[in-house]
Amino acid sequence: MLMKRYWSRLLALVLVVAIGLVGCGSPDSLTGDYRQDTLAVVSTLRQALELTEDSPDKAALQAEARQKINDFSARYQRVNSVSGLNSFTTMRTALNSLAGHYSSYPNRPVPQKLKNRLEQEFKQVETALKRGG
Repeated sequence: MLMKRYWSRLLALVLVVAIGLVGCGSPDSLTGDYRQDTLAVVSTLRQALELTEDSPDKAALQAEARQKINDFSARYQRVNSVSGLNSFTTMRTALNSLAGHYSSYPNRPVPQKLKNRLEQEFKQVETALKRGG
């Protein structure tokens, strides 16, 4: 009986520690300020898009861009105060386009047509943010 209680308590302790560690995952790279985060993501994505094919930083910047896309989507997707803004809907369109390219064609460069469209959308996002939306 004593041994059964010991194992029961040990298992409970292990489960508490495991759940605690899983819940303490790494925080995202964003601050929580929508305007500031959006501009930071736009800046990172522009840097990733401007890279040449032979750039030594290409893999690292593309990985950072993917991480920013994921962090932004995870943080702001269900925030009602943000989801109706023009800047958010345009930003989501741009993020989905770039994320789609990265997942479908990971080894191919981003086509110029897509780069042009993304740059236009980034400008729209910045303009909307300046107007307050």
